[in-house]
Amino acid sequence: MQRAYMSALYELIRKDNRVVSCLSDSGTDYDELIAREFPDRVINFGISENNQVTAAAGMAAVGKIPFVYTTGAFLAYRSYEFIRDDVCMQNRNVKIVGMGSGLSWSTLGATHHATEDLALLKNMPNLTVITPASPKELIAAVNAAYEIDSPVYIRMGMSAEKEIYDGEIDFEIGKNEVIADGEDAIVFVTGSIVSQLLEAKQKLNESGKTIKIVNVHTIAPLNKMAIASEIEKFDKVFSLEEHNVNGGLGSSIADVIAEFGLNKKLTKIGLHTFGTGFGTHSQVLKANKLDSDSIFDLLNANI
Repeated sequence: MQRAYMSALYELIRKDNRVVSCLSDSGTDYDELIAREFPDRVINFGISENNQVTAAAGMAAVGKIPFVYTTGAFLAYRSYEFIRDDVCMQNRNVKIVGMGSGLSWSTLGATHHATEDLALLKNMPNLTVITPASPKELIAAVNAAYEIDSPVYIRMGMSAEKEIYDGEIDFEIGKNEVIADGEDAIVFVTGSIVSQLLEAKQKLNESGKTIKIVNVHTIAPLNKMAIASEIEKFDKVFSLEEHNVNGGLGSSIADVIAEFGLNKKLTKIGLHTFGTGFGTHSQVLKANKLDSDSIFDLLNANI
């Protein structure tokens, strides 16, 4: 995901001198390469995320397009007030990119997990919230964010996420993507955990069960009408996210069910407390029952 992000950002910096990369002691080899070519367009604020966000708001006020990039947990939690007051309240054209979504900072524990960020940010006025599922979708999201003149939060993984798309993708903010068809249940999913769901889907197929998978990459603004239309077709409805089930995608789906008066039961799959365990991302997913085997077991028992 990081390579995809830096590639997309590099192309934007090359074509538009308004684009600025704002870092917070999170530089990579890719950042260093960009900084060599564009030394005045890459600014490392050090471990000072609040200043990073506020400075970006100031840049946007004078016509720049800053991309603020660092650990998602620090942006969403430590800099929440600054995102709210300096960026969203002023409707500044700042792109906030949080790396390490969900449990992907797996070796550093719960302090670095971004598992409540959607709950905090999806209801922020003026803020578009996107959770790409794969490197290709991340590139598309970065380019789409660049095109709109308003704040955007992009939530991305950092653990060699799998590509789920074979060819080019038709990405549009607010347009959900159907990535698998099925008849027995529908699963709304967001973020790179979709790759675990696709593995679970194959196991379900071997058991004679099929599921429809809808990738909800845009959490805000949420395409409520499209979601309601899909829910009406199924008796079994699930949500899946690498995030706490309270306040995330699952809560948004539940709101749609209530708002549209749909007589459906929703089963939320995700975290119910802070993430636990240390190790590789795969190991931590398994420890928190968000790996493909655990997802399969839950779906298989409820379909």
